Amino acid sequence: MCVVSEELSRGWICAGSLGTRSEIAGELIAAGTTEQKSYWLPKLASGEVLPTAVFTEPDVGSDLASIKTRAKKQKNGRWAVTGSKTWITHASRTDLMTLLLRTGDEVAGNEGLSILLAAKTRGTPENPFPDKGLDGSEIRVLGYRGMKEYVLSFDGFEVASDGLLGAREGLGFKQLMRTFEGARIQTAARCIGVGWNAFELALRYATERRQFGKAIVQFPRVADKLALMIAELVMARELTYFAARQKDVGRRCDIEAGMAKLLGARVAWSNADLNVQIHGGNGYALEYEASRLLCDARILNIFEGAAEIQAHVVGRGLLANRAIN
Repeated sequence: MCVVSEELSRGWICAGSLGTRSEIAGELIAAGTTEQKSYWLPKLASGEVLPTAVFTEPDVGSDLASIKTRAKKQKNGRWAVTGSKTWITHASRTDLMTLLLRTGDEVAGNEGLSILLAAKTRGTPENPFPDKGLDGSEIRVLGYRGMKEYVLSFDGFEVASDGLLGAREGLGFKQLMRTFEGARIQTAARCIGVGWNAFELALRYATERRQFGKAIVQFPRVADKLALMIAELVMARELTYFAARQKDVGRRCDIEAGMAKLLGARVAWSNADLNVQIHGGNGYALEYEASRLLCDARILNIFEGAAEIQAHVVGRGLLANRAIN
């Protein structure tokens, strides 16, 4: 997963991000019932079904315990969903929503959360949200423009009676937590791809651009930037691959995943910024790829857990390990 994500993101981060929602949905559904797994997982693997993660709410970022969107069981056995969600990637074109919300009685905090596997009709440019009870509007963004983001509004949107993940209420938070390690490792790999792209663009420009009769790569201030870019990139890549190996053998790796995502995002942004600097004025021009790469790299410190959240996870985990030891 990391190798593929890194290489695709090396070309364009949006290509490297296409598998993210399927990776999250696949890991969630792996904790589902036998029927849910046999129905959805083959379709996810083949690409027949395009899923999206529907977790974040307008007033709720990382504080998932404050989620307000609710689903109530109707007399016909189906779930009726009411509420709003935001920052939902390619929501119009998806076929399946992994929907985090509240079910059943008024249970506060994480204990009241469940996940619904909510099938939907794939939208078109003319009719982006054809299903009754579901509407949305696109969020215009600075970069990362290949992955359209939406605000969603649910007003009695119906989900099948067997859509409750694992067929048990109140497990949503625990089910979601299992996906964070893989999602953050995969995001770290995307960061590495973006960082490689920035380094390669900077190196090519520095060897081709001439000033004062020689290529600018021969000036120490430029060469030093390139050296820093590659050194930090290799460091972040090795940490990401270490976290991936821990995940591969089934070990808990929330600290490693958090460190990889935290460092990877910082290196991607730093490399994108240094790439613009090496390009000089041309790096600020929209006609050069360096400016787009800078805008794309900025989101990496925010999505799949902001840098502050990663630092909190790492710090809390290290303190817990120290207390145990």
